[in-house]
Amino acid sequence: MSNSIVLSANYLPPVSYFHVIAQQDSPIVIDGYEHFIKQTYRSRTAIGTASGTLDLIVPVQHGRRERVAMKDVRINADHDWQRLHWKSIQTAYRGSAYFEYYEDDFADFYDKKFDFLFDFNVQQLELVLKLLKLKPTVLFSDRYVAVENDTMDFRTLIHPKKPSLYAAPKPYYQVFEERMGFMPNLSIVDLIFNQGPQSKNYL
Repeated sequence: MSNSIVLSANYLPPVSYFHVIAQQDSPIVIDGYEHFIKQTYRSRTAIGTASGTLDLIVPVQHGRRERVAMKDVRINADHDWQRLHWKSIQTAYRGSAYFEYYEDDFADFYDKKFDFLFDFNVQQLELVLKLLKLKPTVLFSDRYVAVENDTMDFRTLIHPKKPSLYAAPKPYYQVFEERMGFMPNLSIVDLIFNQGPQSKNYL
């Protein structure tokens, strides 16, 4: 895994996640064997609304084991979270320039049943990379990725409670900018729905 970028599989990751990918030429490794950590982007994303930032959190099953590999984390199907998340996304971005253009691509993730969080996140990641026209070599680990000297490990650095790795992001128009001001480092869907094919230029 040398000369590579190690990332977690996150839920509709923040803009900084794709900034890291866009600024590097190295392959990216998605670690499915790291332990799932609560209150991180692995199961949450943030969108911009008329009231400010809104966190959308995927409910997961909590078993007896405290440490569960990311690839083994099951989504809790007892909650009607998909309908609620999609309704929140529609409400937030229906007025954006490109929502209707990409709506069907993302709606599928809220209609289809997913058992595992990792699968849900990875399929979204593959779609977003395609929409952004980013073409990194994407590898999936077959064990926990131990950090080597020439490996860039972003698994713990991209975190909602840590400073964004995109220190000076390029501002772009947001639906509620006049009311809320520019809200940086939201979910990548905020950038895509607002800037469409130009999104890559802001990374």
